[in-house]
Amino acid sequence: MVDLERLRRNLEAVQARIAQAIARSGRAPGSARLVTVTKRSSADCIAPLLGLGACDFGENYPQELVHKFEATAALEPRPRWHLIGHLQTNKVKKLIGPLGSALVMIHAIDSLKLLDTVSAAAESTGIHPDVCLQVNTSDEESKHGWSPEGLMAELDQIVRPRAVRIVGLMTMAALGTDAESARGSFVRLRELRETIERQSGLALPELSMGMTNDFETAVEEGATLVRVGSAIFEGVES
Repeated sequence: MVDLERLRRNLEAVQARIAQAIARSGRAPGSARLVTVTKRSSADCIAPLLGLGACDFGENYPQELVHKFEATAALEPRPRWHLIGHLQTNKVKKLIGPLGSALVMIHAIDSLKLLDTVSAAAESTGIHPDVCLQVNTSDEESKHGWSPEGLMAELDQIVRPRAVRIVGLMTMAALGTDAESARGSFVRLRELRETIERQSGLALPELSMGMTNDFETAVEEGATLVRVGSAIFEGVES
């Protein structure tokens, strides 16, 4: 059972915290958007969230994203789906095409091979989700993504024309960091974005960074997309 009142309070609290972080950083209202992460939550929560004004939803695993897409395909307005977790090249065709235009963004493109595979699938299906490039700004060996230096070394190959549009960069702070100690990872991503735009001319309007423990800090450092799940679903399902 879904506690709809608790869900509403949680969502409104997260949205208020995002708005306050935007105001603290002197940015324009609405310049950071919430992606509600439905990992570990049932599809039953999506319809009430749509009714509360949420429109962007994120899943970590392709198979779970497909399942929730199918479970909510009849809803209006339609959920806008984001894949925020690691994507293996052999799962690309199961994601691009079957979801159609409901798949609006893939956040974690972590290699040239994956970028090319996603582009080829987009070209063959006519479905063109936006993509972000995942950067390991915390230098953790367990994390996927380019190092900042590795991304710059491959930049000429990355920016060549493809069937998908590269719209930004994505990162995660180091495991175990708090909101303040995560700040350095977010600053590093923002500065890398500025360097790439200056050197390549590629426009990168999106910075996907910040989760439940640190999204306010991420917004203060320039996040345009924050990926929040736990703070929204806490105490909601029984």
